Amino acid sequence: MDLFIEIKWTYETIKFWQKQNEWLCSQTITDHNHYVWGLSQNEQQNRVISCGEDKLILVMEQQNKQWIVIQKITVETEGFRLCFIDNNTFTFQPWQKEYMHVFEINSTNKQYSKTKDIPVDGGGDTSFFPQQYIKYKCILVNKNASNVSLIRKKQNGEFIIEQSIDFGTYHIYGQMTDDGQYLITWDDKSKEYQIRKYQEQ
Repeated sequence: MDLFIEIKWTYETIKFWQKQNEWLCSQTITDHNHYVWGLSQNEQQNRVISCGEDKLILVMEQQNKQWIVIQKITVETEGFRLCFIDNNTFTFQPWQKEYMHVFEINSTNKQYSKTKDIPVDGGGDTSFFPQQYIKYKCILVNKNASNVSLIRKKQNGEFIIEQSIDFGTYHIYGQMTDDGQYLITWDDKSKEYQIRKYQEQ
């Protein structure tokens, strides 16, 4: 069955929709107590993470066709974006901070915990530019403040910023194509759609 996940802003809820003959709401998660800003689903499609204004990260897992909140992580400040890197690792960008958190699962208790911080440029920020991991190229796209950073995950688990693009405004919207070849953006300073093509160094 097809799956669609919706953030319902008015009620700070996450709704799961399944398509049978038509789209039907199969479940609603109400564990956030303020606006939900970001969602990410893992590659196996059996876990979803969310972040919100309530300074919570929820980890949800599908069990017996139901989504269960299996972990609540309290963070120091809210964040607009987070992203699964693989089934055991995800990243989270705290609001107005000059670093990005990396969370990894503990093999003993099966819980996620913060293991490292990656320095990034910080400042004021808005939502609507999700983090995105391109597995084919091992590249994470992370927007923070006026910068969009392309961060490579190396085989040893280290994260290296390969490029940081400063747009001169934090009102930036965009996404990378699934194959990692093009980055498409729009910002309120240039008021232009910009398309950048990936080139191997």
